[in-house]
Amino acid sequence: MRILLSNDDGYFAPGLAALHEALSGLGEIVVVAPEQNRSGASNSLTLDRPLMLKQAASGFYFVNGTPTDCVHLAVTGMLDSLPDIIVSGINSGANMGDDTIYSGTVAAATEGYLFGIPSIAVSMTSFDGLNFATAGRVARELVERQIRNPVSGPVLLNVNVPDIPYEALTGMEVTRLGRRHKAEPVVRMTSPRKETVYWIGAAGTAADAGPGTDFHAIEQNRVSITPLQIDLTHTGQLPAIRQWMA
Repeated sequence: MRILLSNDDGYFAPGLAALHEALSGLGEIVVVAPEQNRSGASNSLTLDRPLMLKQAASGFYFVNGTPTDCVHLAVTGMLDSLPDIIVSGINSGANMGDDTIYSGTVAAATEGYLFGIPSIAVSMTSFDGLNFATAGRVARELVERQIRNPVSGPVLLNVNVPDIPYEALTGMEVTRLGRRHKAEPVVRMTSPRKETVYWIGAAGTAADAGPGTDFHAIEQNRVSITPLQIDLTHTGQLPAIRQWMA
């Protein structure tokens, strides 16, 4: 069993170390993660410069690129055979609803999924980082489940774990993505050089957060597990657009 780990917070992130520790003993573990924090990088590939692969004292490999670069490089050039599963995380902060579009954590798992490799993105739903062990234990349980009873066909799971002790979890729930309100406006500031600069505003609050959504599961202290797909075709609009083009 070969397990490939990555993330978007960087190879030095405590969540990645916790994930590595949680999965130890399940097989050969290879870590390829970004050199620096690349949160929000989504599925971007670096095409305007070469990438460098280096190894840290921890044994983790790191790349001067995006999370997608890391998995792509590992799968297509670094490893002599495909990993059996890819796990991305543990991210600091939730990746629920619309967040999944921007998330580098989800993007690393998505790249594995595109290669037909079962892939799991794991996020902890706060930035406090008090219970990485909880998310690590959940990740291990899911990997063990995949080993015992593999899901048929490629699978991409987006997993969000409340930042609480494992014993306080009220279960696991298979969910759909909720939706957020639009993000807060950008924050305008003046730099020390008297230049006007802008910070992207905070994510909006949950809009679609009823039963069955990832937001609702987390509110109930349950682990949210959402299967994702990549087909962006709006099939419901196909007849209308065909008529519009006629």
